[in-house]
Amino acid sequence: MKITLVCMPWATTATPSLALGILSRRIAKTHPEVATETVYANIDFADWMVEQGGLGAAEFSFFSLHSYFLGCGDWVFSSALYDDPSWRVDEFTRAFQDRMTADQMAASLRLHRTVPAFIDALARRIVADGPDLVGATSTFQQNVASLALLRRIKELAPATRTVMGGANCDGPQGEALHRNFGFLDYVVRGEAERTFPELVAALKGDHEGDTSRIAGLCRRDAAGRSVSNPASERLLAPSEIPSPDYDPYFERLRRSRVQSWYETVLTVEGARGCWWGEKHHCTFCGLNGSAMTFRSKSPRTYLEEILTLAERHHVLDFFAVDNILEMSYLDSVLDRLADAPFDLRIQYEVKSNMKLSQISRMRRAGVVSVQPGIENLSTRVLKIMDKGVSGTHNVRFLRDAESNSLSVAWNYLYGFPGETAEDYLPLIEQFPALHHLHPSNGVNRIALERFSPYFDRPELGFAERRPHQQYYVTYDLPESELTDLAYLFETTDRGIDAKVAEQLTRALDEWADNYLHSHLSCVDLGDRIQLSNSRPHFAWRTLTLRDATETELFRALHDPRSVDQLVRRTVQSGTPWDRERVESLLAEWRRLGLVFIENDRAVHLATDHENQLICRIRREADRTGGPELALELAEEPACVKIS
Repeated sequence: MKITLVCMPWATTATPSLALGILSRRIAKTHPEVATETVYANIDFADWMVEQGGLGAAEFSFFSLHSYFLGCGDWVFSSALYDDPSWRVDEFTRAFQDRMTADQMAASLRLHRTVPAFIDALARRIVADGPDLVGATSTFQQNVASLALLRRIKELAPATRTVMGGANCDGPQGEALHRNFGFLDYVVRGEAERTFPELVAALKGDHEGDTSRIAGLCRRDAAGRSVSNPASERLLAPSEIPSPDYDPYFERLRRSRVQSWYETVLTVEGARGCWWGEKHHCTFCGLNGSAMTFRSKSPRTYLEEILTLAERHHVLDFFAVDNILEMSYLDSVLDRLADAPFDLRIQYEVKSNMKLSQISRMRRAGVVSVQPGIENLSTRVLKIMDKGVSGTHNVRFLRDAESNSLSVAWNYLYGFPGETAEDYLPLIEQFPALHHLHPSNGVNRIALERFSPYFDRPELGFAERRPHQQYYVTYDLPESELTDLAYLFETTDRGIDAKVAEQLTRALDEWADNYLHSHLSCVDLGDRIQLSNSRPHFAWRTLTLRDATETELFRALHDPRSVDQLVRRTVQSGTPWDRERVESLLAEWRRLGLVFIENDRAVHLATDHENQLICRIRREADRTGGPELALELAEEPACVKIS
């Protein structure tokens, strides 16, 4: 038996496919006699774009990394799916011409006309190799390209079995794909590490070829009707998730014209699910789909996996796809990586209530970029989200990340039911004090996503919804089917109005503009604290705190404190202050931009002076366009909305 696994556009060419790397390894272990080939058609397509002339890295990055909420990447391949080079060109142009540049629109229309030739050539090449089964993985904007390829393969070789899997196939989405596209023999919903080998066994003739007991599989009965097997009640154990095989990626990349577009980043996976989401599912978040339960690999296995991949492929940049850091890894995996023979550069998703000591340990281990899920600086809005942190916790994280030269990827989200202008305007006034901390990567009204509490529980505020416009201009399906297929939905705007949203956007843009040349740092000399400032909104440049009580209170504000807590701190130090005096000091420090005050909590904003030079060097690298793919990969398409 021969299997071909395909990674279609618009998967980035900078990283190998974790999904296909794991599946090929699973097949090699469970069915060693089966020949498995992995085709990186995304790299093939990038080379093809270059051959067309006038299309390059900027265009590929637009579709791959920046157009998810427009659906441009999927629409481009709809001409191949429906065998019509003019498929809904007018509808697409009317819908999105005001949401992209003229060059982006021109690239979309040009590719839409020409991709059928690419799909045909790719399908013929795969069929010529004689596979018995062709599988495509689909996440983000790989759906239509994968469908178009499998449709053409089925036309050319009707006996070849076809299968799709991936995040776009989870739950009702997978059922809708299988139900509406008859050229799909199978769709795997949910985790495939167990399901796919069972399907291969059935196709080989094991168990008399019966696929009716394979959990989570969509199949066709004797009459050709779509049937969905019940999902498994038993999630994968971490021991069932092998280290990925990335050799096919590097073999293909070495032959590619576009290998210089990005520096390769290896994706690794230490854990699945979300330990916070198990108890408090963030209201807007649709990540993890049907598998929220948190599971993690043993520290030894995960550490060996990282070091083995680095040594085998001579790559130092790693992107952990975990939705949240397994905290025990701080004492095991990360501490040991700090002593590893390689100077790794790792990006991780974490929770923003981490303390300075934990952030410092991450940095020593080679973590250079984090996605902490900050989302907002209002405690009240964060409670609406069920984030489990406060606004001052988020600011503390930004401060301590800056002290450790960590890049921070985060979006400022708004549009939550129950929020008001008062959750934003008082904070906007304080933004100039934060200009030395890493600014948000964007500001967006939240999207309504499948699998999120807002989607599953309409009574939370989003009862009216319909599939996002991109699905209507891409698929030839009725709304009832699009409702099952879609991940993104349009709904009535909630929360703040457009005027406040514009004020927020302007304030965040100013923050981003000033970040490069802003700093606020301190040196604690024991008997005094010296501060240095270059933020444009504050005229002072140096300041010294000499009063013993003031220096004690400033040190206490390393962590968020209430006025009452600070009053008690003065009593404990032997120089008691009353509440009015503490409040007066905090007001003065706020005027000077030394503290951030929110929800009756204050936290100081000064970073560690010793790291300021490193931070400035990093900022300059950011400004001049250093290799920042990790930050782009960290952008959360699940968290924002184009409206």
